[in-house]
Amino acid sequence: MADPIVIVDYDPRWPSIFAHLRNRIAAALGPLAIRIEHIGSTAVPNLAAKPIIDLDVVIASRDDLPPVIGRLQPLGYDHEGDLGVPGREAFTAAPDTYPHHLYVCAADSAALARHLTFRDLLRAHSETARAYGELKRSLAVQFRHDRAAYTDAKTAFTDAVLALHVTHRA
Repeated sequence: MADPIVIVDYDPRWPSIFAHLRNRIAAALGPLAIRIEHIGSTAVPNLAAKPIIDLDVVIASRDDLPPVIGRLQPLGYDHEGDLGVPGREAFTAAPDTYPHHLYVCAADSAALARHLTFRDLLRAHSETARAYGELKRSLAVQFRHDRAAYTDAKTAFTDAVLALHVTHRA
C-alpha cells in the first residue's frame, strides 16, 4: 500500500529548504539552468501542503535535456520521462535529501507556465489559497491511499482557478 497522503500546516522552513536544494542543483547544472523555481503549495506562504518541495528547473530548450540528465545523475536523480505531462520532465529525488519533486521544463513549456501562473495566483489571492488548502485537507482524508484520485480532484480546482484567471484577463 502507498504511503498515506498527509497535509500539514505551512512550515516557514520550506523556503530555506528549497534554497538549499536549488543551490545544490544550480551548482551541478551551471548555465544549463536559466533559473530554478519553487512551485507547488510549499511555495505559497501559509498554505497547507504535503511536506514535499516542488522545483522546476528552467532550461533554454529541450535540446539541453540530455546534458541536464547527465549532470543530475551524480546527485542521485534518475530521469523518469514526462510521466504523461508534455513539456515537464520528472526526476526521482535522491534518497538522502529532503523529500522533493524535481522537474525540468523548457522556458517555453506550457507545463512551466501553468505551474508559475497557479503558484502566483495563490500567492496573490489568500482566499483562493485558503480554499485550496481546505480542499487538499478534505481530499487527503477522502483519498488517503489513492494518489491518483487525490491528484485528479485537485486538478479540477486548479483548472477552474486558471480558467477564471484567463477569463478575467481576456
